[in-house]
Amino acid sequence: MNKVEIVGALVRDPQEGKGSTRFTVAAQRNFKNKEGNYEADFINCVAFGKTAEIVNKWFKKGSKIGVIGRINTGSYTNKDGNKVYTTDVAVESIEFIGSKSDSQSKETASGEDGFMNLPEVEDDEMIFK
Repeated sequence: MNKVEIVGALVRDPQEGKGSTRFTVAAQRNFKNKEGNYEADFINCVAFGKTAEIVNKWFKKGSKIGVIGRINTGSYTNKDGNKVYTTDVAVESIEFIGSKSDSQSKETASGEDGFMNLPEVEDDEMIFK
């Protein structure tokens, strides 16, 4: 089984590509180092389709996010002829974590009642599982 669950914060705004969105999540480790501080892992993620659209629209640097996905590994040869190995999380679903201001759209997203306006979606288009 190849399944990953991550909770953390985006380290920069998502980078939109053709049908995909890439982002990096800083996930705090659950133990302290010898100096008594928590360290973080920086995990590269890639989302596709509707999930990519939602991440790109509603998340920005510092937004807290929950990600469920699977590890994807790959490799390529760079311009210097060196083989580079890659590891990404292929996003299967996401969750909004934290307060409204954490996941505020890059556009104006709040209505008169102060709640975030989410896009209308049909049941068969739901991105959350």
